[in-house]
Order: sequence, then structure tokens, then C-alpha cells
Amino acid sequence: MKKVLVTGGTGFLGLQIILQLLNKGYDVRTTIRKDNGQDRILKVLQANNVKNISKLSFIKADLSSDDNWIEAMQDRDGVFSVASPVFFDKPKNEMDAIRPALNGTMRILKAANESGIKRVVMTSNFGAVGFSKKAGLTTEDDWTDENQVGLSIYEKSKLLAEKAAWNYVNKEDVNLELVTVNPVAIFGPSLDAHVSGSFDLLKNLLSGKMNRIPNLPLNVVDVRDVADIQIRAMETPQVAGQRFIASADGQISMREIATLIQQKRPQAAGKVSSKSLPDWIMNVGSLFNETAKEGKLMKNMNRNVSNQKAKQILGWKPLSNSEEAVLGAVDSLIKYE
Repeated sequence: MKKVLVTGGTGFLGLQIILQLLNKGYDVRTTIRKDNGQDRILKVLQANNVKNISKLSFIKADLSSDDNWIEAMQDRDGVFSVASPVFFDKPKNEMDAIRPALNGTMRILKAANESGIKRVVMTSNFGAVGFSKKAGLTTEDDWTDENQVGLSIYEKSKLLAEKAAWNYVNKEDVNLELVTVNPVAIFGPSLDAHVSGSFDLLKNLLSGKMNRIPNLPLNVVDVRDVADIQIRAMETPQVAGQRFIASADGQISMREIATLIQQKRPQAAGKVSSKSLPDWIMNVGSLFNETAKEGKLMKNMNRNVSNQKAKQILGWKPLSNSEEAVLGAVDSLIKYE
């Protein structure tokens, strides 16, 4: 498994996976969508003193097209499927957002199967695991109900894409190992100004856009820990067909995050609100507003999430706790303005 393909190398997580793979001596090929992606990746890796940059190669490929995917997987042993279609405006028809995620996932898996790839490690999402369980301990055995009230289109797209992936690799004529990694909200330090969608929560806090802080509990994880789980999932032979939740221990609430920033990063906390949003306002808003409906689900879902499987089977030990992951993200927002 020393020759691998990483899809979406310019992304927040993709860059971190490439960095760790090169430092471990892997021969890495990554897909880029635009020509300037190559220069950007090389610049970031050089700035971070990454070893073995000569072992990195590039190929242009896009999830929305069949072009170059077979070529991208030529002579590779494994594939890290990290890239995901992104939409910024909420479509009128949710399938307009979900279809690209499904099609992109199937495009990668079919090309991998056709190319004789041994294993695909797919970045799924906690949205596919724990948004419907109300009590007990949430583990990799759980699945979110695709009809769950308040489930965002993004989470639903990741859920349906992962289901489609498992259905495909379980076909008799498919000879492909699949492992999925299901991260909670990804924070931690960014290697450049490109950050994950999870950072929007922090941006809204720091900018004062969130003028009242909801009583919203979260599970978070450091991007470096997610990359580490992905690589371990590729390297560990006996985990074919498994899912792994990527989460720091415990949980942290939006109110705790606001207080943490005010205490530990006061230079960035000038616009962080000290006002709380009463639960009843969110509950009433959820009757009329999609964003409030999603917020209510986030508030009421079970946050007792287990990360024991990654620890026990993959030998994973998280670098960061929740507070460190949040502060790493805040520091990146400050650094890259």
C-alpha cells in the first residue's frame, strides 16, 4: 500500500493527508480540479518542511466527469476518496445537491474496481451515523435515518453516498475493499487559508454574526487526527468493510467555545457575544425556519459518541482534545485573516 491516490488534494483534509503520507514515505498522486492547484499544494508543503515532496505527482480530474479517473488510478494500490462536491446556494430540489455526491462517489469506486485497486478509504461524515439516535452510546453500528427532520442536505448527501458505496462494494462482481471514516465537526490548524465548512461556526462567533449563543453541544476533532485515522485505515489489513468514527473525547458546547475564545484568545474575541439564545426561541423557530430546524436537531441529537473502535483496532491516539482542536482552528482564522 505504498502507492496511493488522494482525491481532492487542495482541500483542508486532503492536504493534511498528503502531508502525513509523504512524511511516512508514500508515493502519492493527487487529483486537482484546476491548474493552479499544483502550485498551491507544493507551496503549502514546502512551507511546512514536508519530506519526500519529489514523491508527489498530480493529475487533473473532477468528480463531475469520467475524464482521467482510470489514468489517476494507474499503478496505485489504494485510494483515499476525500473530495466531495460542494454547493454554496441551497438548491430548490434537494436531489440537485445529493446527485453530485452520489455520482462522484460511484465514479471513484467504479474506476477503482476497474483499475484493480485493493482498498478505498472513503471520507464519509458523522451525519451518516449519529443524527437519529436519541440516547445511549453512538457507535459505528448506527445509521442516520435519511428522513430525519432537520437533517441538512449536506449531511443527507453524505449519508446516501455512503449507503451507495456499501451497496456497490457488496456486489458479487466487485473486488474492492472499502473502509469509511466518519468525522464529526473538523477543526484544528489549517495548512493554508482553505478551511472546512465546520469553521463557519467559528467565523459566525468571531464576526459577531452569532449575536446570541445557542445551548448547542458539539463533537469535534482535529484535522490531523482525521488524517491519521484515514492512513491507519489504509494500512491495517483486517479492517476491510469497517466504519470508524473520528472524534476527540467528549463534547464541547457553543457556549463553552465562546468562553474558551474569550479566555484564551482575547485578541480575537472582541465581537464574541456573551448573550445566550433561549432554547424556546430555537424550538419556535424550527416550526418555520429550515436553519432553526437543523439547529434543533443538532441540539437534541445524542452527543455521547464513542471513538473506542479507532483506538482499539487502529491503535489511534488523538493528538488534540476538543479545546485544542477549537483553538487550533481559531489560530488559523487569525493567521489567514
